[in-house]
Amino acid sequence: MHIAIRSTESQKKELLTKGFGNKVSVEWFEPYEKLTGTNADVYFDLTFNDNVPDTNEFIIDKPVFVHAVNCVCKEIKPNYIRLNAWEGFLNRPVIEVAYCNTFKKNVENVLNELEWPYAFVADDYGFIAARIIAMIINEAYYTLEENVSTKQQIDIAMKLGTNYPYGPFEWSEKIGLQNILILLKKLSQQNKRYTISSLLVHESQQF
Repeated sequence: MHIAIRSTESQKKELLTKGFGNKVSVEWFEPYEKLTGTNADVYFDLTFNDNVPDTNEFIIDKPVFVHAVNCVCKEIKPNYIRLNAWEGFLNRPVIEVAYCNTFKKNVENVLNELEWPYAFVADDYGFIAARIIAMIINEAYYTLEENVSTKQQIDIAMKLGTNYPYGPFEWSEKIGLQNILILLKKLSQQNKRYTISSLLVHESQQF
């Protein structure tokens, strides 16, 4: 199986650490290069703009895995498969996947050949892990708003208390606060528990 991957350098490093199956060959593309310039069995567009899906280069008739945390399948092409390519998520033990009208078996075959453990999840904004991380970051901003503690102290407390690899503010720096804000806006339209901290909104406007 030959796959073409468009990614940032940090995403590439994560995938190289994760590794690929023995029968998989990989062709790498820079974020500015077009994937349609090569003939592959499967495509990965990890620089996919999930905030404005219609602005992307689209590929038809082949399975295409795209970084799509902030959009859902009805907003993209039917042969596209959603995954989370935020920094730190590609190299997680299990990759969350949501597929459109692509046959489930085809998606399974690709992931099995890649030798990547995976879980099919509901086609919702943020999958599961990203929703949880976004909520934790939001709650941390509420705590900061109330002057309970500092960012550094909250990060330390969360790492020591939950054994998380990063504290909520460290996560927000790695992922990008704008990405968190966009996801929370989508989620808050569905459920008030995702109502966004005013401090988070204020800080996101400074970037």
